Amino acid sequence: MHTQVAIIGGGPAGLLLGQLLHQAGIDNIIVERQAREYVLARIRAGVLEQGTVNLLKKVGVSTRLEKEGLIHHGFQIAFQDESLHINLTNLTNGKNVTVYGQTEVTKDLVEARAKEKLLTVYEADEVTLHDLEEKRQKVTYFHQDNKHEITCDFIAGCDGYHGVSRSSIPQSAIKEFERIYPFGWLGLLSDTPPIDPELIYGKHVDGFYLCSMRSMTRSRYYIQCALNEDINQWSDDRFWDSLRKRLPTDLQMNLVTGPSIEKSIAPLRSYVVEPLRFGNLFLVGDAAHIVPPTGAKGLNLAASDAHYLSEALIEYFHKNSNAGIKQYSSQALSRIWKAERFSWGLTNLLHRFPGQTGFDQKMQEAEFSYLKSSENARRVLAENYVGLPY
Repeated sequence: MHTQVAIIGGGPAGLLLGQLLHQAGIDNIIVERQAREYVLARIRAGVLEQGTVNLLKKVGVSTRLEKEGLIHHGFQIAFQDESLHINLTNLTNGKNVTVYGQTEVTKDLVEARAKEKLLTVYEADEVTLHDLEEKRQKVTYFHQDNKHEITCDFIAGCDGYHGVSRSSIPQSAIKEFERIYPFGWLGLLSDTPPIDPELIYGKHVDGFYLCSMRSMTRSRYYIQCALNEDINQWSDDRFWDSLRKRLPTDLQMNLVTGPSIEKSIAPLRSYVVEPLRFGNLFLVGDAAHIVPPTGAKGLNLAASDAHYLSEALIEYFHKNSNAGIKQYSSQALSRIWKAERFSWGLTNLLHRFPGQTGFDQKMQEAEFSYLKSSENARRVLAENYVGLPY
């Protein structure tokens, strides 16, 4: 088989890139190592920047999003028993975010691709990338015990942190930047109404918590936990009790509990690789960067990467210009590092760090006090939360 762009990875980054390229008349094939059902079942976050929403509208997959998505004009930061409302709309000249689960985004993109009869190979084993520095590349894989080969002009590595794309680049050709945080998030999903119509990011002496939702009947809650926690030791009752203890007094009575649909522990990491290009292989999404979920930037950065790369490839195939291809890495990294800074800052403000000193605590208190007293500080926070312009 031959295609213009081989996309490795069938998550939101690869699917969105595939739709953007297809809309521009550029052939692409997606190769995914997991089964279709596995991809569709993955539970992920779902706070979408306006830029992400606009991209989904652009590729024609926004019907359900516009019907079911929850537009949020603000969120709350609870610091011990104090609370601060961040009015996104007022602070950003009318911008907002939309709560719509990444699982639902994936479903919409998968359905759109199937409707267009575009090829996605699921359950591809032993995916290998060849000739990355040559004019034409090759992707080989096994499917149902048969070996297959795709030749292509470019490869987009959208297969996540543990995927084959980044590991196919020689270590001498890239530089990695990483911070691993000494705690995780214990998350619980339940069919219960959310505690508040808006998200609440909280700081308590016991650690961070987040009150979020997927809809007005399905809630997603997180509490900070140790990395070595055993999920089997966390009954639903223990989780609800721990969360309730961290909530401000005026919110505790609003908490509606119920059986969990899913519980999991997620580690927190900040990670960026540079550059995002090796030969004719481009890294997109989690293959290129990881952000702690505190700032809700993971999916949104994947979307902006897909935007930048699609524009570069469209320029190449339609205008015979490689200017955009040359600029992709620096252009995407500029936005990536700003999002990393934002997520790192919120993580430092709202979490309890092992060995935290009195000075560290006072710095967190001073940061929160400054946010409360300064509209300009709140505006900076809001501008980053709704998403910096492409």
